[in-house]
Amino acid sequence: PIPRSTRRRPPPAFTRRYIKALNSRGAFAERLCQTRVLDPACGTGNFLYVSLELLKRLEGEVLDALVSLGGQEALDLASHTVDPHQFLGLEANPRAAGIAELVLWIGHLQWHFRTHDGMPGEPILQAFHNIKVADAVLDPKSLRRPAWPVAEFIIGNPPFIGGKDIRARLGNDYVEALWRAHPQMNNAADFVMYWWDHAAELITAKGRVLRRFGFVTTNSITQTFQRRCIERHLAAKAPISIVMAIADHPWTKATKDAAAVRIAMTVAEAGKRDGTLLIVTAEAGLDTDAPEITLEVQSGMINADLTIGADVTQANALLANEGLCSPGVKLHGAGFIVTPEQAAQLGLGRRSGLENHIRHYRNGRDLTSRARGVMVIDLFGLSADEVRHRFPEVYQHLLATVKPERDQNNRATYAENWWIFGEPRKDLRPALAGLPRYIATVETAKHRIFQFLDASILPDNMLVAIGSDDAFHLGVVQSRVHSVWALQAGGWLGVGNDPRYTKSRCLDPFPFPVPPKQMQTEIADIAEQIDALRKRVLAEHPHLTLTGLYNVRDLIRAGSKPDELSAPDRRTLDDGLVLILNEWHDKLDHAVSAAYGWPHNLPEAEILARLVALNRTRQAEEARGQVCWLRPDYQIPRFGRPEEKLDLADGTLRPERIEATRRAFPADEVAQTAEIMAALAAAPTGIAAPDLSRRFKGRAVQPKVEAVLAGLVRMGVVGRRAGGMFQIRTP
Repeated sequence: PIPRSTRRRPPPAFTRRYIKALNSRGAFAERLCQTRVLDPACGTGNFLYVSLELLKRLEGEVLDALVSLGGQEALDLASHTVDPHQFLGLEANPRAAGIAELVLWIGHLQWHFRTHDGMPGEPILQAFHNIKVADAVLDPKSLRRPAWPVAEFIIGNPPFIGGKDIRARLGNDYVEALWRAHPQMNNAADFVMYWWDHAAELITAKGRVLRRFGFVTTNSITQTFQRRCIERHLAAKAPISIVMAIADHPWTKATKDAAAVRIAMTVAEAGKRDGTLLIVTAEAGLDTDAPEITLEVQSGMINADLTIGADVTQANALLANEGLCSPGVKLHGAGFIVTPEQAAQLGLGRRSGLENHIRHYRNGRDLTSRARGVMVIDLFGLSADEVRHRFPEVYQHLLATVKPERDQNNRATYAENWWIFGEPRKDLRPALAGLPRYIATVETAKHRIFQFLDASILPDNMLVAIGSDDAFHLGVVQSRVHSVWALQAGGWLGVGNDPRYTKSRCLDPFPFPVPPKQMQTEIADIAEQIDALRKRVLAEHPHLTLTGLYNVRDLIRAGSKPDELSAPDRRTLDDGLVLILNEWHDKLDHAVSAAYGWPHNLPEAEILARLVALNRTRQAEEARGQVCWLRPDYQIPRFGRPEEKLDLADGTLRPERIEATRRAFPADEVAQTAEIMAALAAAPTGIAAPDLSRRFKGRAVQPKVEAVLAGLVRMGVVGRRAGGMFQIRTP
């Protein structure tokens, strides 16, 4: 307070600044003593202990500043101090909750003895009951979502349970009640997202107190089912923003026997604001007490997949890719897998028609390492009676090895249809029917490798199959353009940190190029060379694997010389013809970039931005009925619009359909230029003047279109390629 004797005249400027500084520091110290921190999955209190330590340090700095200003009398340090009652926790384990409360008091007393003389005031330990024994996401009595204690900040490290493991880990009754209590969540989301979702709602709630929340999760938070939760809150009417994130960070001091778990960290606030993204660029000594982790810092709006820049999560599935991609079959019964010898004992070669139901089988390890040579019993489409009558040995084998396991399954359809795979992928089968081969990739793998598999091979659930035998499609998905997209869109798997290929995010929204036939043929030829080379060297050298080939290719691309490689890597280089493989990949990357009409050396961020923009363009075209089908002969009868009359030979619109989509060519020259530029932007690989003219109604449109194009060429805005193709120039 200003002394009475000075109130009649304004104090000197220095005095006013001094009083303002003193009051602001005192108010901040008071605010620290009222700040509450909640960990709704606190365990034994590690996060709360660290928060107490940091808040006490901050309090110490403030008090030192007050003393330096002569304001030590402004606070009663006995009653105004940061203490354990401000650190709140929820923990389902009573023993852990008790330890957490004790840990906080130990931390508080340790701080006192480090910074003060004498004993603390009595009672030394107070029963604040700030750690509650409770389930943070499901009230067992009401089976509803429980209320959380009010706090300004929420922190935590909730349980790492993947969405596919929740039922097995927590039990059917709990999981069903959890899903009913959280109807806004998708049932495949990781368990941690129930905490993330609740905190995100609290931070935008009416009369909110919560200012920020931050969680440590596995890095699978960037995958599809987790992103749906994050996207919902980032795009809400009352949005939140991620203000700090690390998408992929090592879990340090991991034991040698434990898998290398990768984590993510996210911090969020209400409103729309930029954030700081930290990217791990180097790491060492992870199993020591002093790990070395180098981080790169980026700033900007952080997307739901924890990236800055083009937001691939906003790309939507394209009709052009509909119905071609699916994971392979999911057995739900090890008895379906048999060796060739077992298959012969079950009647293969003796029972007519059994060759259609005992097939070669591949999983992820079969493709990345060496094939096991196993087969699988596939009875999709047959009734139990048909199997018993036609293939009695097979029926008895499954009756003994699969049915007992299925009888224990809680899903009724699995138990009732025990002789059929749990997930037979009935939508994938017609896409593969009639093809001599199809494209496949391993869902979770270090290297994103696509290859042709023979039609006789049935893919496992950990493979993603694409129903096309066209080497042009293989070339595009194997190229750098698609690899950059898939790496960004697919997310990562927490254990092992391998990129994951999710069909709904990696292939369905991906816009394929639509180049001239000559370019398609060139890409197809290169893709055939790559596929044939890999298959040949693997067949000739049993010690080689696909993973090994691409490990050595990465070393070469990183700058290693052949004579600098280790002996095993040098052997892989020589036997696997890795230098030739790398040369073919470079040719493929150049050819696919040219098919898009792009420079071959675009930065990854620019590739993503262009693909996201092209996805939007394709969506607009598809809304007008112009679909760039990948397999028009297969897709159009199943997914095409009834009013579409298409020439199934090349997938282009018939004249009567073109007429229905035409619009008038503007009379105004400025509007004409805008129309032409919009059409060129929608055709990144270029378009010929006659094709462009047919988009508009009216007589003698083509000369007008050509005149506008000529003007744009003279200005340097548009370029003319061989074959009469016009294209917007890139800077």
